[in-house]
Amino acid sequence: MRLAFLGTPEFSVACLAELVAAGHEIVCVYSQPPAPRGRGQDLRPSPVHAFAESLGLPVRTPVSMKTADEIAAFQALDLDAAVVVAFGQILVREVLDAPRLGCFNLHASLLPRWRGAAPIQRAIMAGDPVTGVQVMRMSEGLDEGPILMSEQVRIDALDTAGSLHDKLAIVGSRILPVALAAIERGGARETPQGEDGVTYAKKIKSAEARIDWTRPAAEVDHHIRGLSPFPGAWFEAPSEKGPVRVKALLSQVEAADGAPGQVLDDALLIACGEGGVRLLKAQREGKGVQAADVFTRGFPLKAGTILA
Repeated sequence: MRLAFLGTPEFSVACLAELVAAGHEIVCVYSQPPAPRGRGQDLRPSPVHAFAESLGLPVRTPVSMKTADEIAAFQALDLDAAVVVAFGQILVREVLDAPRLGCFNLHASLLPRWRGAAPIQRAIMAGDPVTGVQVMRMSEGLDEGPILMSEQVRIDALDTAGSLHDKLAIVGSRILPVALAAIERGGARETPQGEDGVTYAKKIKSAEARIDWTRPAAEVDHHIRGLSPFPGAWFEAPSEKGPVRVKALLSQVEAADGAPGQVLDDALLIACGEGGVRLLKAQREGKGVQAADVFTRGFPLKAGTILA
């Protein structure tokens, strides 16, 4: 089919690769404009933009898909379908109606749970046991269209947003070409989303990253793993030079009894409001990510220390 692909982050790259491998003609790739990245904050293309250019595919990076010029350019592509995977912009009706067969979205949750911007992180933060990926027909509402294909993925006890992201990207890139083949031959079955269980995955804000040790250990553990690797849940540890910010990047729940935020042993077992969490990976300011035993050799947190 003649397709347009709209995507931006690393999550979307595998899907684009599979559509190319399946033999579809990618007429144009849309991605968010280059943004400041890295230490130098130089303008760099998104992962999808860079990958598309490496394949010699034409790329457009509009600030907005809502302008008359961008709508007209999209309509002129004469598409069979458009595929959206974490593009990052809302598409207006004129864009949704332009392809002959419609626009289709791959979403990283089991809708209607976790509609919106951060479904992977929010699923872990909420303690969900399973999530998944779904292909849906796009509508003007936020992730409200009917479902064409779905696959569940278990959330394991040590999954982080990073590891779950990678699992879902693999599954999504596998089912997307299958769904498109069904759409092409007219055999796709569309199931409307249910009205019950609607939740919204709001964009992650840096203000919510600080760890609250007064919460139960399970909630603290979900918070840590849901925000790993980015932006990273954090706390402050005392030092001779003053408080040091530390990111907790992997944890597990353990039985513990102590004041919230109290270090209970020399291997990063921290008391919470109920029970405790053992930190398995951490990162202090100016350092790389370290396993707990390496971290404590360079920055020991002795039993009895209180973290803020």
